Amino acid sequence: MAIKLHRCPFTFVHSGMDHCYRVQKALDDQGISYEVVKEPGLPRSRRKDVERLSGQRLLPVIEFEDGSVYREESDDMAATIRGGQLDSKRAVTGA
Repeated sequence: MAIKLHRCPFTFVHSGMDHCYRVQKALDDQGISYEVVKEPGLPRSRRKDVERLSGQRLLPVIEFEDGSVYREESDDMAATIRGGQLDSKRAVTGA
């Protein structure tokens, strides 16, 4: 199963000003498979699934196959993806 990109519902916006699109474009540019999960726009209080997953309500959020999540500012997330470092953001498990 591919990773999940939790993003705003405005998938028709394709500009650098859209934080979610920046991350989605980086995933596309790197050829990383993902599933888009459209989360509620505003108010942020409606983002219960995002809050349950990540402990906060901001988007975008990447959910890995193992259930761990990755969230930073969108520019940082895009740079991590383009730098080939996305896997390093998975939660480390073990004793």
